[in-house]
Amino acid sequence: MRALPAFREFPAMTTDAPHGAERKPAFGATEIGYLMAAAGAILFSTKGVVIKLAYADGLDAEIVLALRMAFSLPIYAVIAALAVARLRRRGTPLPSWKLVAQAGGVGILGYWFASYVDFLGLELISAQFERLILFTYPLFVVLLGAAFFGQPLRGTSLLAIGVSYIGLLLIFSEKLSMFGSNVAVGAGLVLMAALAFATYQLLAKGVIAQMGPQLFTCIAMSSAGLAAFVSFGFTHPVGDLAVSGRALWLMVFIAIGSTVLPSFLLNGALHRISAQANATIGTLSPVATIIMVVVILGERLTFIDIGGTLLVLAGVGWFTLADRARARG
Repeated sequence: MRALPAFREFPAMTTDAPHGAERKPAFGATEIGYLMAAAGAILFSTKGVVIKLAYADGLDAEIVLALRMAFSLPIYAVIAALAVARLRRRGTPLPSWKLVAQAGGVGILGYWFASYVDFLGLELISAQFERLILFTYPLFVVLLGAAFFGQPLRGTSLLAIGVSYIGLLLIFSEKLSMFGSNVAVGAGLVLMAALAFATYQLLAKGVIAQMGPQLFTCIAMSSAGLAAFVSFGFTHPVGDLAVSGRALWLMVFIAIGSTVLPSFLLNGALHRISAQANATIGTLSPVATIIMVVVILGERLTFIDIGGTLLVLAGVGWFTLADRARARG
């Protein structure tokens, strides 16, 4: 194995909260948050399939991350400039350098480190298996939130997540025999990514509340992009960025469809709903991945896949309805 060098608004894109103040959610904000979380999760689910196609063209984790950020960073830079200009026009104080540094650090954890070890894991295991392991992160969000962030540990949350994970376990148990001796290493890398992304979700919510989801996303992703370029520089010559035309279009798609759009959607969802709700709705992502690997990569869909998918959807629906009732109550 190679030496290791290396995951939100449309009407709401203009809702950056004043520095130091959290906005009270408007009527319907919770429902919009659920939709944004679901859309972001589905878009993120395309990542593993696209990366597998890129790996088939000879790319590796460092090249994919560098090209992904090279195409997405200019978009974040423009959006950040517009956000700052809007704050200046309003006379709203800009976030402090300390807050900007916090957003950058959280972004490096959630969008560089988590992505990097996830991409390395994808070199060893299938996209379907990667997505199943990665989405153990809702359980980490609930447990870490209760242990370190003072968040309540509700029985409904655990039961709903449990239903989803029974479904994931069913699918996992069937797929396990299909992988070779590298499965433990690949699974461990992706599990590390899940833990990092769960920590990111918990740390990001407070920073988003202070600077707004749009500016936070731009700062977090820009910091992650710089980290990706440094990682690439330590492991590859610049010439390795010259890839085939097909691979280039795949990287454009992963930069916009699997990075820019879902990053704003998911951070926008975090601004409206709890980290637990965002994480649990995110379990839709492995279901979407399973469908795509069948359609695009030609993998076989079994009755266990279907049964597990139904359980995941049941768990997501149960948690969402319970969380919505608490938000209204």
